[in-house]
Order: sequence, then C-alpha cells, then structure tokens
Amino acid sequence: MKIKKIIIKGIVQGVGFRPFIYRIGKENNLRGYVKNMGNYVEIVVAGEDKDIKNFLKDIKNKKPPLAHIEKIVVLDYNAPLHYRDFVIEGSDSKTDEDGGTVPPDVSICEECLKEMWDRNNRRYMYPFTACTNCGPRFTIVRKLPYDRENTSMAQFPLCEECLREYRDPLDRRFHAQATCCPKCGPKVYLVDSESDVLDEGNSAILKSVKLLNEGYILAVKGIGGTHLACRCDIDDVILKLRERLNRPTQPFAVMTKEENVKLFTEIDEEELSLLKSPRRPIVVLKKGRDYSRYFSEYISNLDTVGVMLPYSGLHYLLLEGSEALAYVMTSANLPGYPMVINNRDIFYKLRGIADYFLIHNREIVNRCDDSVVKKVNNRVVFLRRSRGYVPEPVVVVNHRDIRENKENIIAVGPEMNSTACLVKGNRFYLSQHIGNTSKYETFIYLSKGIENLLRITNTKDIHGVVCDLHPTYNSTKLAEELAERFNAELYRIQHHKAHAYSLLGDEDNFQESIIIAVDGLGYGEDGKVWGGEILRYRNNSMKRIGHLEEQYMPGGDLCTEYPLRMLMSILYKKLEEGELLEFIRSYNIFDDRILELILFQLDRKINVMETTSCGRVLDAVSALLSICHRKTYDGEPAVRLEGFVRSKGYGDDEYKRCLEMAREDIKIKNKKLITSDLVYRAYNMLLEGYEREFIGLYIHLAIGEGLSSMAVKFGEREGVEYIGITGGVSYNSIICKVVKDRVEEEGFKFLYHSKVPNGDGGVSFGQGIGYILNKDLK
Repeated sequence: MKIKKIIIKGIVQGVGFRPFIYRIGKENNLRGYVKNMGNYVEIVVAGEDKDIKNFLKDIKNKKPPLAHIEKIVVLDYNAPLHYRDFVIEGSDSKTDEDGGTVPPDVSICEECLKEMWDRNNRRYMYPFTACTNCGPRFTIVRKLPYDRENTSMAQFPLCEECLREYRDPLDRRFHAQATCCPKCGPKVYLVDSESDVLDEGNSAILKSVKLLNEGYILAVKGIGGTHLACRCDIDDVILKLRERLNRPTQPFAVMTKEENVKLFTEIDEEELSLLKSPRRPIVVLKKGRDYSRYFSEYISNLDTVGVMLPYSGLHYLLLEGSEALAYVMTSANLPGYPMVINNRDIFYKLRGIADYFLIHNREIVNRCDDSVVKKVNNRVVFLRRSRGYVPEPVVVVNHRDIRENKENIIAVGPEMNSTACLVKGNRFYLSQHIGNTSKYETFIYLSKGIENLLRITNTKDIHGVVCDLHPTYNSTKLAEELAERFNAELYRIQHHKAHAYSLLGDEDNFQESIIIAVDGLGYGEDGKVWGGEILRYRNNSMKRIGHLEEQYMPGGDLCTEYPLRMLMSILYKKLEEGELLEFIRSYNIFDDRILELILFQLDRKINVMETTSCGRVLDAVSALLSICHRKTYDGEPAVRLEGFVRSKGYGDDEYKRCLEMAREDIKIKNKKLITSDLVYRAYNMLLEGYEREFIGLYIHLAIGEGLSSMAVKFGEREGVEYIGITGGVSYNSIICKVVKDRVEEEGFKFLYHSKVPNGDGGVSFGQGIGYILNKDLK
C-alpha cells in the first residue's frame, strides 16, 4: 500500500475536474480525497502501486475536454490518511504563485441544448442553461478559487433541485458554478427606450424576435458584453444602424445557424470546425455566389463576411424564430470605446442607437469581445484573440531564458487594438481585446484588465514592466505608474521589434532569423514613423537592417484619415507641380486651399513626418484607384484594396504576367525598397487604361516581391535558415502568399503566426518575450 500526494496545475477549475478525479479514483480502487486549492488541485490517494500508476495515466489520457494540465507533481505522503473511501473535499483558499487560472468562456453544450428544447424539462427555453462542460467562466469570476461565491452567480442561491445536482459527484452539474434554472437563476427583460419593462422571461424573448423581424434594432446583453442586433437583409435597417453607430463602412459580423452557412459562403472543413468549436469565434469567410440573395449589400463591402454561430442559450432562442437567414451581431460600442456591459450604461450609452433592450440581471464581471479569426494561405490566424481563448496562456518552451524565467512581467501593449500580457515563468497570459487606449474609457479598461489578470492568476509581485517606445502613449504612462507601484524595472521596446519577438514566440522558434515587420505605424528608434521593416534576430536581439523608402506624411496623422494626402506626397517626388495638382483635383476631395497647404508643407518640410509604413503605401494606391478616400476604421483603405483585388479572382496566367511586371520594376537602393517608383508605375498604368483590379494586384505583388527579395538577400548574407512576416499588413493574403512562395522557393523556412494576433493585439506578447531575452541590455 502506497500513499501519494499529487499537485495538478493549469486550467483545472470550472471544467469538471474534481468529479472526473472522483470517478477515476473510485474506478482504480483508491481512497483519499481531491480538492481545489485556490488556483490548483490537490489530490491524496492510497492504494496499490499499480492502481496509482493507472490513476495517473487516466488523469493524462481521460481528462475533461476543457481541462488543460500544465504540470503534475507526485510526492510521497508520509502522514496517516484517515479515509476509507475516495471523496471530494471542500475548496481551500490556499493559493500558489505558480498555479493556474480559470478557463475561457465556451458555448452551450449539446446536452444543455437538448434540455433547453425539451418541453418536459424544467429548463425549457431557459437562456442561462449551463453545466460543468459549458457556459461562462472568465466573464463571471471575481477571484480564485473558482467557486460560486466568487462569481457573479453568488447573488442567485440555488433552488433545491439545482442544489441536489450541484452536490452530486456523478451529475454533470456537480460544482458547475454557472448552473441555475428558471426558479433560481438570472432573468431576461425586454425594455423600451424609456426604460419601461415590457416583459420578462420567455415572453420577453418571443417579443424580441418579433421586433427583430419587424426591422427594429435591439441591444442584446450577452455573456461577455452587449451586441446590437438586427435583420441582415433589409438595407434601411442596416443603414440606420450604421448612421446611429457612426460606422459608415466597417463590416458587420453576422450570426446564423450552422445549416445556413454554406448557403452564402465558401467554407472549408477547417473553417467549419472552428465555427462549430466550443470557442465559437467569428470566422471571416469568403462570400459565396448567392451571398447577395440573403444579405444587404451594406453588411460588408469586402469580398468576405465575418460569421459566427450562436454560443449561448439566448442566441439560439433568438435565432429560432428569425425570418431572416441571419442577424447582424456587432459589439455595442461607439468606435474606439469599450463595449458596454452593465444595465445602466446599456440604457444611457445606447439610447438613440437601439430601439429596444433585451437585458438580464446577471453581472458581467469581465468584459470580453468576440474573438475573430481568418484563414490566410492555409493557416488560421487571429485578428482578435478574446472570448473562448482568454485567459488561457500561451506557453513557450524552446528558449532556455524563457523556459527558466522566474520573473513576473506586465507588458501593456501598444496604443491601437491593444491587449496586455502577464508573463509568469514561461506562461504568457494575454488579456482579452482592449482596443484604442488613446480613449480615456479604454485606458481605464486596460488598467482594470491588468488588475484582473493579476487577481485570477494570484500574482502578487511584479519584477518588470514593458511598454512601447512612444513616449506619449497612455499605455506608456500606465507602465511608468505600474513600475513605480511594484518597484519594478521599466523596459521600453520598439513597436516592430515587439512584433518580431511575438512571431518568434508564437512559432516557439528562436533560431537566427530575418523578420519582415509591416504595418501602419510604430514609433521608430530614429524618431521617424516605421512600418515597413526588415529585422535580423541574432543572440536574443533585433537589429533593423532594411526598410521601405521613407515617404512624407503632410499633416501627420491626417494622412491616415485621408489617404489621397499620402498619394499626393508620393507622386510629389515624380510629377511636376501642375501635373500633380491637376491629377489630385480630379478626385474632388480637396479644394485648392487644402492642396496649396499640402504643397507648402511638402516644399518647406513643415508639419510632415517621415514614414517607412507599408500601410501608407497601400493606402495611397487605394486612393489612386478611388477605392477609399476616407478612413472610417483602422486599416480600411488597405483592407478594401485587398478585397477589391481578390474579388476579381485573376487566373494563373494573369497573375504570372503581373508578377513579372512587378519584378522588373523593383529597385532596392541603400537597403531600401523604393516605393515611389512602384506607386508612380501604378499611376501610369491607370492613365494607360489598365484595369483597376490589375493595378491593385500589381502593387500587392510588387511590395511582396520587393520585401521578400530584400529578406532573401539578407538571409543569404547572414546565413540564416528562417524568414518570417508579422504585423498588420501580414494579414494581407496576397502579399503574404508572395513572400511565402519566394522565401520557400529560395530554400528558407517560413515563419508565420497561429496562436497570437499578427497585428497589434500580439504586441504585448512580443514585449514580454523581448523583455526576457534582453535582460542584460536593460
């Protein structure tokens, strides 16, 4: 007879782990106990050696689907064990600095759905139906251990029937902290714009469906935040929502039933599997041939549409009676601000936007936007990593310094589309999507998101804080405050170097590499605006070894809002003043006063910034081809340019012809790709009558080929084996394909993202990697 103490760390709370341990303990003829210990699980077992070994195998091989085991420690137990059977003990408040955390929110499971549709079940049509295998976790938890009293379900005491299930180790609702029923759980209410309650419960849901069918816009409070919902097929309704939200063109996501997706998209098995997974992200899919048959043209002006399946009971109930194929389901927030989550804000901030409000009385503790993924050249990447994935850590093992890291580090991210990242050892806990921290409300959200990560991971001490190089970002100021508060070291890292470290950490590959970092902007080490960089990684450090040609941004950030300014600036290098003015006037965007001011700025180099940004070059061509003359959301001109080109669907022969043209025009001087020549060629192609789609394809291929040519040349010179691409522009499937094809043709191995966002949502992860690898330089 042997007695062992087993410590298990990872995501092992809120996933049915204790009843699982109870069952396999009984099956293996063991006695002892299992209990939650704050942020890990403790097990003590007594039995024959072979039974304990089988028990340990079962833990690894049969664990619950939502569990994620990071570490199992088996110790000899020398004290007497006074247990005649195997039992589940009550939770202990003891925590471990190196423990785990709560799991992400996941979609309602099939068993709960069956109960919800069963007229004879007490949970019939109850939207908050959940069990150990499904439902909210991260969005309802306040602190560890993950017990009901530490969640927003604490205000809903269980009725006798639910309590019986909750206490039964063989029931799938044993210690399911979100479990409830119509007798004891939260309720939904339908409220009008005057805050008068019109109905509650099932009747409120049925009336909401009727209102949606009639063309009204509803604010729907969900699991991690509030959506604005309406029909997808009526132009006037979509245009009304756009006007009220001040989102004139940004594509809306839609929610539909699984059986409908193939009616309006081109979807493969991997994308369908993602849609159906318990994580339920929004998946960006190519529009199908019959898309316009079911959807308003104002849903998305791209060749793609973001699609998600229902993931809560409420979603299923709303879709059941819909007369449209899908609902628009977009985050309920004005551009740049966090999604609203509490009932008071829902009424106050969404009055005048929503016609009616379908709310509930369960508090959302942690706001969490929907995750967004898309497939780029046969690899699924994150545009946004949030609900369904947070706070699950990304674990990095293939670098000794990271594997042996003992410090706790906070990385605060960049300014736009930001996340934060808490590093504990070699585990990187990325926060949910935060957003634009130049807005005060979002800055506060960033601060609270960091505090929440510290709380749910039981992190007491911080040894290092990392921020962007830009001195005036709100996130930089927050980092300075955190460093002072924790008496921690503050480290500043350049934006594109953080992108590059993020790519290496994502691939968990730290071999010497050449990294292409391309996006809209980032504060450079020379005080200029970077965004088209070639970096060399060696001996833990990044060095800039090449970049795109510098271009002027007359009026600074006005160039990002009005891309025609960028076009005018680039062509200023190539055209006579009269020809330039005549051409730019033809767009009827700027009056002569503005044009004269831009010329004055370019002539005198007043109020201009120099930039190597790849995004700005793409913006300029988007304006050249009259695709987008004013940016209304981040990256719009370039994103619409890509969609415009992709919608044409050029065959192999035309693609090869365009690629050959691009290759002939590429000029690299002083380790710079000369983008003025490429834009000037595009300008001449337009005057010569080339198809606009072909010109758009040309600029994509020229940039991709130019960047990869530089990277390959540097790679050969430096003797590296790997070349990768990162940054917001690396979402561009055309540019990414060119780079990947050229890199692999030349015998290099290609690095690309899969676990963290390519864009700014992955920068905090890269900041954490960069901090660890450059300790000696701080």
